[in-house]
Amino acid sequence: MMSQFEALLYQITSIFLLPALVLILAALAYALIATGQLLADSLIFRRTPVRSGLSRYAQEQGITSDDLELWIMRRLEKLRLTSRVSPLLGLVATLIPMGPALLALAENEVASVGSNMVVAFAGVTLALIAASLSFVVLSIRRRWLFEELRLIEREQAGLSQEGV
Repeated sequence: MMSQFEALLYQITSIFLLPALVLILAALAYALIATGQLLADSLIFRRTPVRSGLSRYAQEQGITSDDLELWIMRRLEKLRLTSRVSPLLGLVATLIPMGPALLALAENEVASVGSNMVVAFAGVTLALIAASLSFVVLSIRRRWLFEELRLIEREQAGLSQEGV
């Protein structure tokens, strides 16, 4: 009875290995693209002041500082999620193959241990790379956007003082 229950648990968890690996690869692709965009933007921002869609959004009528902060949070949401969820997916991709690897080790099936460990370590490594890249990009983008927000607030304060 207990071994059937354990087999059922393993079958349920093994369903999540492929989706976890696919999501890790998607997170890595997104992190690499975001890193490339950051590098391109950094070259542009060396020549001109930091400006993004935030400035265009701020020019709309009735936009407050809180609205701009919400815009920034929405803009950075994918990076934040990628940097936080990728390590969790890496853990899932590590733990699922560890069960069969340990069983194979008990039965002295070295080839099976090796193949399961390769999947486990590759999954966690790629997930940590994706998380690291997205965290760096998130941190730099957040700083740039808040610097731009500060410039906008100063401009708006200057305009409101001139209007008085």
